[in-house]
Amino acid sequence: MTARVLVVDDIFPNVKLLEAKLTAEYFDVVTAMNGPDALTICEQGLCDIVLLDVMMPGMDGFEVCRRLKNSPQTAHLPVVMVTALDQPSDRLKGLDAGADDFLTKPVDDTALLARVRSLVRLKAVTDELRTRALASREYGLIGDPLVLATAENGLDGKILLVDDRPSSYERLAGSLSQYHQVTVETDAAQALARAAEEEFDVAIISLDLADADGLRVGSQLRSLERTRNIAVLMLAEADDQKRILRGLEIGMNDFLTRPVDRNELLARVRSQTRRKRFSDKLREAVQESMEMAVTDALTGLHNRRYLDTQFTALFDESLRRGKHLSVLVMDIDKFKPINDTFGHDAGDEVLREFAKRIRSQTRGIDIVARFGGEEVVVLVPDTGLDIARIVAERIRAHVEGETFAIHSETRRVPVTVSIGVASRQPGDTSPQDMLKRADLALYRAKDQGRNQVVADAA
Repeated sequence: MTARVLVVDDIFPNVKLLEAKLTAEYFDVVTAMNGPDALTICEQGLCDIVLLDVMMPGMDGFEVCRRLKNSPQTAHLPVVMVTALDQPSDRLKGLDAGADDFLTKPVDDTALLARVRSLVRLKAVTDELRTRALASREYGLIGDPLVLATAENGLDGKILLVDDRPSSYERLAGSLSQYHQVTVETDAAQALARAAEEEFDVAIISLDLADADGLRVGSQLRSLERTRNIAVLMLAEADDQKRILRGLEIGMNDFLTRPVDRNELLARVRSQTRRKRFSDKLREAVQESMEMAVTDALTGLHNRRYLDTQFTALFDESLRRGKHLSVLVMDIDKFKPINDTFGHDAGDEVLREFAKRIRSQTRGIDIVARFGGEEVVVLVPDTGLDIARIVAERIRAHVEGETFAIHSETRRVPVTVSIGVASRQPGDTSPQDMLKRADLALYRAKDQGRNQVVADAA
């Protein structure tokens, strides 16, 4: 996977060296010689990942990284610190600023390229979520998900530690427990089962398990729908570079080498927790916007758009498989006088309760949608006309059975409903044929005195 890489360094030969290495691997490279220029390039969306030097005059790399990670506009960009500083305190400072990794010069080419490719792959997933969330924001369906996602602090995470060395997992769990909820599993199979059952933010997996391949455990987490979004950190010996690089290639997020520095452990886990929750927030925003796009805001029922889509799909399936399909069209009797007498707020209360009572008498597979005003349509799959009429009668009786509370339950009004029922006939060519017959049956129910069910006789 190729990408556009921003190389930031105030020393020109360093810039040209990294540019040559990355270009040879088919990456597009843009460059900046100082912090302010780097921020401008990132804010304009001109790069996918940042390779950032620390020691620069004016604004150093730590400050550049901090600003990138604190801005909703750029927080999603992976940042790799590339510097001659090699003390644990320097690495920790970079991770605390939000850096995704910290590589020491002279940079090993294989490690650099593996890290860049890994981060670019992970960013591609975030980018898709981010684009959808931003589109939802622009359409006014939700607030600003990027602000909420960027505000995440990465603390109080749910951490799954998979390690079978008591001396190791006791020390790691002891350090992490001060800031996170830690679950230790010494058995790989049990760890996978636990991960599928619970909601974890980060899994730390030892690559030196006695009875399992740590990389395979990580890859299995990635392959399962229930666990594929967990951030995975590998725990490896410092000289096990081959497997660390392999892990990054197959989708692991990060790694720690033994002996594990406590502060680096906390910084990397916090960083991964924050990034995972960032993606979770975007995913939730996208899901919320999708639900809002097909949901009636007043009643909580599906809206006309969703009904049209589902009706077409169910009709086509019914036609193809020769299965029954019925539709109920219902309308509250004399709803206008309720609005005129008690006000539109009372009318809204009646509509919400009406929707609730309909839902209580239908199945999970039935589609219940507000068609407009006080009219509701229910699609009843795998159901013929006779059974559909029984369902309609059950709804009618439940609506009539108890008066409706209005004005915050200080008054009650009687409400009834008329329902027309139709089923798919051999001559039907579209859902509209069924809907038209159900509408005519509804009109007959109204003409015959209301508060009744009329089934299409065609």
